[in-house]
Amino acid sequence: MRWPYALPFAGLLLSIALGPLFFPKFWHHHYGKIAAAWSVLALISLVWLAGGMATLGALVHAMLAEYLGFIVLLFSLYVVAGGILISGYIKGTPGVNTGILALGTLMASVVGTTGAAMILIRPLIRANRQRRTNAHVVIFFIILVANVGGALSPLGDPPLFVGFLHGVDFFWTTRNLWLQTAIVAGFLLAIFAVVDVWRFRGEPLSTGTGPGEPLRLRGLINLPLIAAIVASLLVSAMWKPGIAFDILGTRLELESIVRNVVLLAIAGLSMWLTPDEHRQANGFTWEPIREVAKLFAAIFVAIIPVIAMLDAGHHGAFAWLLSAVTAPDGSPREVAYFWFTGLMSAFLDNAPTYLLFFELAGGDPQVLMNELSGTLASISMGAVYMGALTYIGNAPNFMVSSIANESGIEMPSFFGYLLRAGAVLIPLFLLLTILPVAPILHWH
Repeated sequence: MRWPYALPFAGLLLSIALGPLFFPKFWHHHYGKIAAAWSVLALISLVWLAGGMATLGALVHAMLAEYLGFIVLLFSLYVVAGGILISGYIKGTPGVNTGILALGTLMASVVGTTGAAMILIRPLIRANRQRRTNAHVVIFFIILVANVGGALSPLGDPPLFVGFLHGVDFFWTTRNLWLQTAIVAGFLLAIFAVVDVWRFRGEPLSTGTGPGEPLRLRGLINLPLIAAIVASLLVSAMWKPGIAFDILGTRLELESIVRNVVLLAIAGLSMWLTPDEHRQANGFTWEPIREVAKLFAAIFVAIIPVIAMLDAGHHGAFAWLLSAVTAPDGSPREVAYFWFTGLMSAFLDNAPTYLLFFELAGGDPQVLMNELSGTLASISMGAVYMGALTYIGNAPNFMVSSIANESGIEMPSFFGYLLRAGAVLIPLFLLLTILPVAPILHWH
């Protein structure tokens, strides 16, 4: 399989990048059809290469083994977090905005980047609605709350959960990446504070007469439901009954099926127990999760040939990649792992990208957590941190952007966001590359 088989995936990414920029109305009404067309083209090319049954098996694996658990978890977090209403008067001053971003960054590794983002994005938007320049607040929110903050536990970000399912200790990232995460988050919060103070000084003086309604937290029934989501993830990772169902070569483990059913039940409970007025006051709609579901379904299908070419190792179209991350003596080049994992996570889904490089590094969790701790750290940091570089690097990015656009905030285009996020993040990633903090990333 050669590079032309990756063209449908490239076409899908370009459509996501350029569609909202050049034909926004058409894209908004037909993005699902456009995404489906690229995924169908990818499947047709696979049928021509490998036959119908092989293609069907690959499609079933992508949808049931990879996409289903991904979208069910995002859906449940979106529904449950959308029922938590933070009401009352919040003025979007630099101090308040920085505090909300810091709180969200801390929450992300506990309730997940999606959960933290869905709880805080609407109050943050309401606080800054009267400001003339407010898109930068959402951009930094995506970077910190939807990505960097999730680096300290498997609950925080999907790639780390994939590592946990493959044997990485639950608290390994907490013990090994806390300092790097604190450095990156600290610099980002400081940069944001400076930018927001500068932008705030250009705002007209407020003519409000008072502080308005005091802050209140409503929809509290959803807090134990978020705890139930977290518990279901932990139980599914530890409970191994050894029962599986084979569907066209894809093994569906019983624990995964039970986890998905429980997550959907929790979402249903949230809809039933949360008063409708809470979601209405939150501006809750189904469009953001619908957009994520459609676009990422197409991504998971169109990426099948790309993953196959990467899996082929030295015999595939991406043999150069394996050579780039491996020194002549067979030892890993950790800096290369960090940058390749990160940059590919920015444009592919970061969970399968993490798994790909995890396997390239040997796939033995005990070796990676000990002798090759720098390699595992580089893979983990690349997948989580650099997912913030684009709207499609991590699912919450797209969701937050969609909510902001629905709320009237003019978010930058795909490339506009990439330029802004890259200008802030690339220097920090270069700093991580040379930072003498264990686990140290080696160049050899």
